[in-house]
Amino acid sequence: MTVAIPQDGPGEVLVAVRGGSEAYAAWSAAPVAKDVRVIVTDSVSARSVIVEPLPP
Repeated sequence: MTVAIPQDGPGEVLVAVRGGSEAYAAWSAAPVAKDVRVIVTDSVSARSVIVEPLPP
């Protein structure tokens, strides 16, 4: 996670794609702090994803 996800808006995550990483706008049901590892659960558009924090 490169930019924290607030309660009512998007943050930003780096997603591993084709041997590199790309930034995507990220949304979550609950706020997620910066530098928390997440898993992508759905795709909203070509550059937006839904994420959840990885369990500890």
